[in-house]
Amino acid sequence: MKIPREAPVMTLPNATLFPQALLPLYIFEPRYRRMLADALKSHRMFTVAMQRPGNTREIPAPIAGLGLIRVSVNHRDGTSHLILQGLARVELEETLRYKPYRIQRIRPLPTPPCNGATAQALLEKVRELLEERNRLGLPFPFPIMSPAGPGDAASAPTSFSSKEILAYLDSIRDPEQAADLVSCAVLPDAAERQAILETLDIENRLRRLIQFLLAEIAKRRKGEAHD
Repeated sequence: MKIPREAPVMTLPNATLFPQALLPLYIFEPRYRRMLADALKSHRMFTVAMQRPGNTREIPAPIAGLGLIRVSVNHRDGTSHLILQGLARVELEETLRYKPYRIQRIRPLPTPPCNGATAQALLEKVRELLEERNRLGLPFPFPIMSPAGPGDAASAPTSFSSKEILAYLDSIRDPEQAADLVSCAVLPDAAERQAILETLDIENRLRRLIQFLLAEIAKRRKGEAHD
């Protein structure tokens, strides 16, 4: 799929869109309603960027996720529910306009080559930590939705048991896809998810994910020890 040179930008607090992940959104602001209508008439794409923390003005983080509108349902009051499928990490460049909604030039961020054996070893460690957090009763804060194929309709968010989620994540053999979807499903902290989104190197991405998982597990164990 051809990535556009420019795209609308939706800036949201605590939001990250990873490649291949599905993000349900409720569109109610007039500017984003206009953005959605325009996108549906063109390439059906827009970017989701996290609001930079500590800023009162709307300032999107420089690394964002470009997504494709897979499903859009309009309501009588003009609002919409949609499912956005992540396509690529992108860097936000020059702002072309701010009104009625922000449009910026975007640059796709390719993943550099990695050492396959090292990446697989790191992925195995991630799987071990997922099993451990499951034994500790730690939740999966975000819904898991299987990515739809190019010709398939995306499904609506569905509730799954922890066992089903682990089985789905364990079935992913590609280290890059696994790192992104595990981060999307497991990490409750927005800053941690954004850090993973901004890490292009797969091995470093997996190492950061492992650090976040270890910290979460250690915190849970410490809490249990005090009970």
